[in-house]
Amino acid sequence: MTVALLAMSHSPLLEHGDPGPEIKAEVESAFEAARNFVHEYDPDVIINFGPDHYNGFFYQLMPAFCIGYDAVSIGDYGSQAGQLNVPRDIAQGLAEFVIKRGIDIAISLKMEVDHGAVQPMEIMYGDITAKPFIPVFINSVAPPFTPLQRVRLLGEAIGEYLKTLDKKVLLIASGGLSHDPPVPRLATATEEQRRMLIGADGQQTPEARAARQQRVYDTADAFARGEANIKDLAPEWDQELMKILASGDLSPIDSWTPEEMTEIAGNSSHEVRTWIAAYAALGAIGTYTVQYSYYRPIREYIAGFGVTTAVLDK
Repeated sequence: MTVALLAMSHSPLLEHGDPGPEIKAEVESAFEAARNFVHEYDPDVIINFGPDHYNGFFYQLMPAFCIGYDAVSIGDYGSQAGQLNVPRDIAQGLAEFVIKRGIDIAISLKMEVDHGAVQPMEIMYGDITAKPFIPVFINSVAPPFTPLQRVRLLGEAIGEYLKTLDKKVLLIASGGLSHDPPVPRLATATEEQRRMLIGADGQQTPEARAARQQRVYDTADAFARGEANIKDLAPEWDQELMKILASGDLSPIDSWTPEEMTEIAGNSSHEVRTWIAAYAALGAIGTYTVQYSYYRPIREYIAGFGVTTAVLDK
C-alpha cells in the first residue's frame, strides 16, 4: 500500500476567465507539475473528495458525506459527461469500514457528480475514466455544515482503511479555496431558486442550466472589474489553511466555525473541507511532506487558487 495526494482548486471559469497571459501560464505550470507528479506516481485507484453545486445533491436530502458505489458525471460547464469507473468492491469496503469507525456516511448506488468532482481528472488525464475512481462527496455549499472536526475524522477513518489495501492510491481533493460565486442561498432564495435547491423538479433543463452558468460568467467578469456584489478573496486565510495542512497537525482547524469561514472567505470557502479530509487521510497513514505548492488569488476565476502535492515520508 502506498498513498499520495493532490489537492487543487477547481473553477468552471478556467476556459472563460482571462487573468492575462502571465497568470494563465502560472496556472498551467502548476497543472503541469501536478500532472508530472500524478503520472509518475501512476496510481491503481483514486479516492476523490469533491463537493457538489446543487447538481447531484439537493435539499430534498442533503447528507454531510456520501460514498458512491456507482457514479455518473452530468457534464456541467462543458465538463466530460458519462459513467465513471468506480470499483464497487473497494467503495463498499471503504463505506463499511468508515461506518464501523463511528462516521455516519451515506452511500449512493447512483451518484451524480459535477465539475467539482471531475475537473481534476480532466486536467490530469484528459479523461474522467482514465483510472478507477471512488467519489467521496462532502457537503460544501448547503448549510447547515457539519463541524470541521468531523471532516478531519472522516479523513482519518478513510486513511485507516487505505492501510488495508494492497494498492497504490491517489487522494484527490477538489475545491476551494476562498471564493463566493453567485450560488443561491436557501434563506434568501426566490421561489424558483428554492425549487432548484430542493431538487423539486429533478434535473434542470438545458436552458435553465445555461442561464445559471451564464450568471456565473457574468459575475466573474464583474468581479474582475471590481464591480460584483460578492465577498472578496481572502489570501491570508487561504495561505494559513495551506500552512496548517502542510504542517501535518490539522487540529487547529477544529475550532474554525462555518459562520467564521463564510464571513472571512465566502459562502463557497467550505469546499476546503475536501482538502482537510484528504490531508487527514494521508496523515492517518504516516507523516508526509508537501512536495509542490502553488497559490495565487485570481479574481477572473473567483478563486483563491491553489495546487499542492504531497507524499508520505519514507
